[in-house]
Amino acid sequence: MNQEIRIRKIESFDAELLHQLSNLLIEVVEAGASIGFLPPLTMREAEEYWEQVVAPGVQLWVAESGEKVAGTVQLHLVLKTNGSHRAEIAKLMVSPAARRCGIARLLMQTAEEKARNENRTLLVLDTRAGDPSNVLYQSMGYVEAGRIPHYARSADGQLDATVFYFKELN
Repeated sequence: MNQEIRIRKIESFDAELLHQLSNLLIEVVEAGASIGFLPPLTMREAEEYWEQVVAPGVQLWVAESGEKVAGTVQLHLVLKTNGSHRAEIAKLMVSPAARRCGIARLLMQTAEEKARNENRTLLVLDTRAGDPSNVLYQSMGYVEAGRIPHYARSADGQLDATVFYFKELN
């Protein structure tokens, strides 16, 4: 990827953006990502997912290379009063063709900055044990809080562990 990456906050979808996000979701699921879906994922299922994402407490960003969506991340702000200091990082996705270009790190940095702007001092996330994302999160200062075995089913039917991470923001 030689084009400049632009991060853009999404507050509503047009048909083209919905189509690109749906294609991204299908692409990463087909590539084995553990993000709550199993292949084969239909375009309609992907569209239905994205249509409900923009909601109170959810912030969504896309990374664009030219006019094409290359990645996305969500920040879920806890809306309960006893959790108003925390948020969850969710659905970090980067197109397989755009990986190893710093897009995931850039998306994570954006989500962290926005969390700080929302006065959030604690971030949490989870990811499948053994996935490359573990290296990214650890390199960004996320601390492993624990693991749950047999947490999510993979496309091959195997039950995989998930790793929970947290990061305190200053």
